[in-house]
Amino acid sequence: MSDIYTHGHHESVLRSHAWRTAGNSAAYLLGELHPGQRLLDVGCGPGTITLDLARRVAPGQVIGIDAEPDVLRGADELRRRQGIDNVTFEPGDAYGLAYDDDSFDVIHLHQVLQHLTDPVRALIELRRVLAPGGVLGARDSDYAGFFWSPADPLLDRWLALYHRLTARNGAMADAGRELPGWARAAGFTDVTVTSSTWTFADPAACAWWGGLWVERVTQSSFASQARAYGFSDDEELAAIAAAWRRWAEAPDAVFVVPHVEILARPGAACDNVMAP
Repeated sequence: MSDIYTHGHHESVLRSHAWRTAGNSAAYLLGELHPGQRLLDVGCGPGTITLDLARRVAPGQVIGIDAEPDVLRGADELRRRQGIDNVTFEPGDAYGLAYDDDSFDVIHLHQVLQHLTDPVRALIELRRVLAPGGVLGARDSDYAGFFWSPADPLLDRWLALYHRLTARNGAMADAGRELPGWARAAGFTDVTVTSSTWTFADPAACAWWGGLWVERVTQSSFASQARAYGFSDDEELAAIAAAWRRWAEAPDAVFVVPHVEILARPGAACDNVMAP
């Protein structure tokens, strides 16, 4: 893929991704999993969700794909440490998968489609490798629905800047609400929609979440792209980081991240599919 990943792979980003588990990020999919299924995890990142899913479908085989080789090496090291032997991590492109038709019983994507310039084309390709009777599970956040307290105009500026960056990269920050339409445009005719949130409200959770964003707005690709595109500068990014610190230290701080989730199944015939 030639798409630009707005977050990049700074350590603070990977630390955030490594916090994710099947329990806190894929609970909507767990009822669909059974031993022996073949599962593809697209955009697997550091592999924490992948390995949780693998335990549930063992002895079924699981493949986690990602575009970043260093991230894949870290995921495989975690796999070895945990002693899980039914998972393979390998490079992959959601627009052109190196797998035969009908290869997987389950396909999982967590916060992937929001970063693609053509999510429908990716979903069409994923439908190709999904076996008859299989299910695709996708979950994406929706930045326009984020809310927090206490209010701070610099956090409003952070959110506006994130929307501007993703738009410049051809991605969709508010992807959650688009998932059902994208899935149907790709030929999935049976689509179940749910939602869930991450909520950061206790002191430890706020310190962790706020601390991540202090680093991300000054050191990650978010920062370097904001500077390169002329959308912000070091002074403003430092001020936004300070606002994150203030939020994290507030005694009644709360931050809510809403997600939309879909379970999508293709119909017997997919004649009215949007051309890739």
